[in-house]
Amino acid sequence: MEKYVGGKLHGIRVTGSKLNYHGSITIDADFCREVGLKPLEYVEIWNKMSGARISTYVLYGKGGSRCCILNGAAARTCQEGDEIIIASSIYGEVGDIIALKPRVLVFDADNGVVDRITYEVFRRPDGSLDMTVTSEVPDNDYGFPTTMVSGAHPPSSLLERRDRD
Repeated sequence: MEKYVGGKLHGIRVTGSKLNYHGSITIDADFCREVGLKPLEYVEIWNKMSGARISTYVLYGKGGSRCCILNGAAARTCQEGDEIIIASSIYGEVGDIIALKPRVLVFDADNGVVDRITYEVFRRPDGSLDMTVTSEVPDNDYGFPTTMVSGAHPPSSLLERRDRD
């Protein structure tokens, strides 16, 4: 069993904190459902502003609220307005991550979704592993090419291009 990314909220902004509340993070339920975060699931939180890294569990906030509220001790690690990354994990075999196709939401400064990304791991014809990253944003600047792949295997032209690169 290995640990893999299960889903991610990238660049979501902290909208509040409740220091005297029992620990957790409250996140807009619509965001959670879209990337597969479950209530009470443990997640890793990485603060892009301070470098702080913590883990806590998810509480669903009101759908459509765009909320991201750190509770309890977690409230000490982030300030309102900080940009954070929230990632869930799964433990499994390679086949599990191939089947999952983890989803990522990317946010603007107002917690509006500006991109939806899918990570797709697959086996190449020789059996080795590879992956594609599918973004809804053409010519994104994330450092990976935008690919639109349907099915579990990319077209041979994609494999041929990767072999040349």
